[in-house]
Amino acid sequence: MLQLARKLRLTDYFTLAWGTMVGVGWLVVMDDWLLRGGALGALLGFAIGGALLFPIGWVYGRLVAAMPDAAGEIAYTAAAFSRPISFSTGWMMMLAYFIVCPWEAVAVGRIAGYIVPSIDSLEIYRIAGRPVYLPHLIIGLGLTALLTTLNYRGVRLSATFQNWTSFGTLALFVVFVALGASKGSPHNFPPLFTHAPPVSFLLVLQIVPYFMTGFESVSKAAEESTPEFRGRGFLKAIWMAILVGILFYTVVIAAVAFVAPWHELTSQKFMTAVAFQRAVGSHWIVNVILAAALLSLFKCFNGNFVAASRLLFALGRRGLVDANAGNIHPQHQTPSIAVLCIGLTTAACMLLGDAILVPVTEVGSVACAIGWAATCAAYLSMGRSGTLPGQSRLLAGEWIVAGFGLLVAIAMLLMKVVPAIPGHFTLYEWLALGIWIALGALAKRPAAVVKS
Repeated sequence: MLQLARKLRLTDYFTLAWGTMVGVGWLVVMDDWLLRGGALGALLGFAIGGALLFPIGWVYGRLVAAMPDAAGEIAYTAAAFSRPISFSTGWMMMLAYFIVCPWEAVAVGRIAGYIVPSIDSLEIYRIAGRPVYLPHLIIGLGLTALLTTLNYRGVRLSATFQNWTSFGTLALFVVFVALGASKGSPHNFPPLFTHAPPVSFLLVLQIVPYFMTGFESVSKAAEESTPEFRGRGFLKAIWMAILVGILFYTVVIAAVAFVAPWHELTSQKFMTAVAFQRAVGSHWIVNVILAAALLSLFKCFNGNFVAASRLLFALGRRGLVDANAGNIHPQHQTPSIAVLCIGLTTAACMLLGDAILVPVTEVGSVACAIGWAATCAAYLSMGRSGTLPGQSRLLAGEWIVAGFGLLVAIAMLLMKVVPAIPGHFTLYEWLALGIWIALGALAKRPAAVVKS
């Protein structure tokens, strides 16, 4: 029976987790973050919201070591709950990963247009009043084709690409923050909050799940570790990714607010780059920032592509969707059909253009909060029933940590769906979520087709 290639090491898992988590939101939608919370509100939202994910990361670390299955949340919930719950959890988590792929494919066109303004030409249609340019589509489709090819031909190729782009992003990030911050002033920080402090904090906290989703992608590649890899390495990679993710987001928010009066720049395209350019007084730092953004986009796109394709592969292998999605390429040892499906669907969805960027953030937050909550609930259920592999019962401290993780995930979900809470879902987000649920109902295979 064919198996996925086993070639991933600890460094690969860290860059997969952190690279999947951090994309180009810090460049493309920084204005949205600061308008939601202000300088201090945005910083606290990401710092505290990110820290609240450590218990959830701990649960994932324990489960992936005990159950190294590419199905991730599908496997965990299947061991504790019914088949419909297992499918629904996996389908929602696949949305959380997949939805990032067209987001990044669209964003690369926007960044390219900033570098070469002539690319913002040859408008072919509009979506929600926003133009879609032919050069943008060509660039996005080209990147999608490249990553589809890498992931089709082997996980080692994908991991090497992920390592270079991840560490390249971090290196360039250190350069432009250090040089730009030397020109800033604390007087640029106000307004610290754009609404009442609790509301400002809440509005930012609501989007943290989307921008911090990715640490749990480690579980989707669990079957592809090298034979000598030890289970506790999964938790190390997850916690390292969360910590570095928190530091990255908080530092870049603080730096943008420090280097220039940010409230004057929220109408600017890519205000992060504009703020640093104003502080330094030269365009060269913009080139450094855009280079970092492109590398970050590549790694985020690739990481989410890996996670989404593995979940689709796992759904097919378990007979929850068409079994062909569970095929493994005999030569490359990759989930080839699932990879092609994600690539082709990404190409189709990116035709929606810029109109998908901010609404996608909202839907992705809910999708991953559902997956996190279901995973923590499954861990607690297996701990109560004594069915957790390698451990009969949970200790008191383990109950507390996992229970807190469950509460955090539920709270993050309620913040987006309860109408009384500021920043809740609008009609468009509910429509997008409803379409995905309907697609899941169509794709789901009945239990009778599962082979014994």
